[in-house]
Amino acid sequence: MNSRVAELSSSAPSVDRSLRIVWRRRLEAVRSQSLQLAAPLSAEDRCVQSMPDASPTKWHLAHTTWFFETVVLQAHQPGYRVHDERYAFLFNSYYESLGPRHPRAQRGLLTRPSNEEVLQYRRHVDEAMLTFVRESDDAAWLAALPLIALGLQHEQQHQELMLTDAKHLLSLNPLQPGYRSASPDGEGRVFAARGLHPAPVCGPPLRWLARAGGIADIGAPSTTAFAFDNETPCHRALLQAHELASRPVANREFLEFMRDGGYRRPELWLSDGWAAVQQQGWAAPLYWSDTEARCPGVFTLLGPRALDLDEPVSHLSFYEAAAYATWAGARLPTEFEWEAAAADGVLEGTGEVWEWTRSSYDPYPGFRPQAGAVAEYNGKFMVGQLVLRGGSCATPSGHARPSYRNFFAPGARWQFAGLRLARDVS
Repeated sequence: MNSRVAELSSSAPSVDRSLRIVWRRRLEAVRSQSLQLAAPLSAEDRCVQSMPDASPTKWHLAHTTWFFETVVLQAHQPGYRVHDERYAFLFNSYYESLGPRHPRAQRGLLTRPSNEEVLQYRRHVDEAMLTFVRESDDAAWLAALPLIALGLQHEQQHQELMLTDAKHLLSLNPLQPGYRSASPDGEGRVFAARGLHPAPVCGPPLRWLARAGGIADIGAPSTTAFAFDNETPCHRALLQAHELASRPVANREFLEFMRDGGYRRPELWLSDGWAAVQQQGWAAPLYWSDTEARCPGVFTLLGPRALDLDEPVSHLSFYEAAAYATWAGARLPTEFEWEAAAADGVLEGTGEVWEWTRSSYDPYPGFRPQAGAVAEYNGKFMVGQLVLRGGSCATPSGHARPSYRNFFAPGARWQFAGLRLARDVS
């Protein structure tokens, strides 16, 4: 975790008291936001798991609560009594050091506890957390503050997953229900509302940004308010001269790839990607329909609608992004090229879709996991994954930053993931 949180936690007692008020408000805001995101979903919606990679909304609400109960309250609040001892088995995600857990692929079978019981669990833990923030002794507060900061960032990650998992679930319903209804004003851009759909990027024409080679500083600087351990330590990376597209690839551009036989041309694909195309029958990005029509349809969080050709293409796997880049006579950027350009402020359209990079999710030189149970948060996943950068329309405001490293397996498609092109300079 970034040293800035530790610096805040070591402030003088008089300052520390005011900091407790700040952190209490942050805790209330993030925890309340999760409930607001769940509000459009029925109790039935919240219980179902659409695929092994997704989780039910009810599980997300409970798991983020379990994190605070286990990592903060049980460890730092003397005399704290857990709400229900059985929940540790049900809502642990992958922390081996914290005991056995319910299988990930079977989370949708947890019809009990009920939705209301999970909300009661949240209320119990929220009350205990607010009491801890307000009344704990200085030693406990100083020890727990970095974990509270991590817990809030962790919950924001799950807030994005709540949206993408709910979208996948609702897309499989023959009624094609929307997560939320469109606003009654009928404005054409209602679909680009934050958290529901990416905003258009095709206003400015695509330009190629010349990027000189040299040494780039990579990673979260010490002045960053918060950073995950996988963003550290800061180090230097050697970049070759290259060019980056000024904005992400748009739907209309990806449609050209499709109509040029992109999904039928094995020479464009990595071997594993071509196998996925054959085995899973991919012929378009996830959620597209009527792909032979002049303007395909697409399922959104507001239900089905016509595809906005000016929006950045999203719900691509790494394999699809790489195939498009090959077709376009370009490549995907490395995460270091992307971060250096983002730090310079030259990239347009960031924050609408996560952007696949060509970088494997590996540890930075000198990487050290955090201490304790949260050592399992990131480091053990550094194999077989690809890095994405930038954030998406579903990412909570203020959560992402230039050094932020998202990561998924190359075949993942249910996230708001697209691409930006790069190319070498001879």
